[in-house]
Amino acid sequence: MPKAVILDLDGTLYRGQTPIPGAPEAVESLREAGIAVRFLTNNSSMSRDMLVQKLGRLGFLAEPEEVYGTAIAAAAWAREQRWQRVAVIGEAGLFEALESTGTHAIDAREEQTVDALIVGICRTFDYAMLDGALQHLRRGVPFLATNTDATFPQEGGRESPGAGSMVAAVACVAGRSPQVVGKPEPRMVLDLIRQSGWESSQVWVVGDRVETDLLAGERAGCPTYLVLSGVTHTAPNGQLVGPDVAAFARELLRR
Repeated sequence: MPKAVILDLDGTLYRGQTPIPGAPEAVESLREAGIAVRFLTNNSSMSRDMLVQKLGRLGFLAEPEEVYGTAIAAAAWAREQRWQRVAVIGEAGLFEALESTGTHAIDAREEQTVDALIVGICRTFDYAMLDGALQHLRRGVPFLATNTDATFPQEGGRESPGAGSMVAAVACVAGRSPQVVGKPEPRMVLDLIRQSGWESSQVWVVGDRVETDLLAGERAGCPTYLVLSGVTHTAPNGQLVGPDVAAFARELLRR
């Protein structure tokens, strides 16, 4: 029996504001079997408290220490680099996470001296932000992206533009590639594993994207499982796959 399961959120547990059928019950069944559950998202629009609140509204009980995302990881990165002021293209959760760790976050459109530029999902992204980001990067500051997901799943099978589209626009005009903090980089997965003292082989990583969720798990040395409830609808050969997280939980608990 594994020690823990790390679950992606968008497309794995819910789409938009709607839980995927059977997902809350699947998470509870894992907990009842003594398997620890962690929640991990590339979506930087929400801080840890926001994520806990959303999960709770949708039927997933979660403690703050069980939840991790790119807003939190980017803030930790900024603190490690001792960045005191950063320009940001992002939403409230990213600004809140940065400020909570002592890094002053300003709108990328502001003409101020900064230590770095951080780009995440921003549903008010516009030309002025792109121009501001370019001016900061032309001064040679580091360029950090929360993630590069091109889209994220919504209700009814719909997809919306993800942070990757904003990151790509900034990278294009600046002629620079960012350092990426989120999946497929294994940093966040490894952080969760280290914090709990597990071995990578004891932790399953479950998600709906092969190129981000599963690749991050593989790079961290974890077994992985693909669900088809999000953006991916066909699985590569050899990949453990099921229709949703409920199917994953049933299969895992039968082992």
